[in-house]
Amino acid sequence: MNFEILGEIHDIEIIAVNRSIRELDRLQKNYGSGRWRKLKGIATIQLDDGTVCEAEIHWYEAHGIGQKEFKLKYILE
Repeated sequence: MNFEILGEIHDIEIIAVNRSIRELDRLQKNYGSGRWRKLKGIATIQLDDGTVCEAEIHWYEAHGIGQKEFKLKYILE
């Protein structure tokens, strides 16, 4: 499901760091090596059909590389 993040992400928590990430080899191959972290947070999003809602999203990020591969996990409303 495609979505756009509106505003800032809040209630951010780290889920996994470096070797705890199952996708680490793929991330390093596609984006480069770095201190990869998997995070989750709450954000206001807009779905493809125009619906605006709060949702939990997950993503990966590394210093110097930035945030990659946002995934919608749960709609909270």
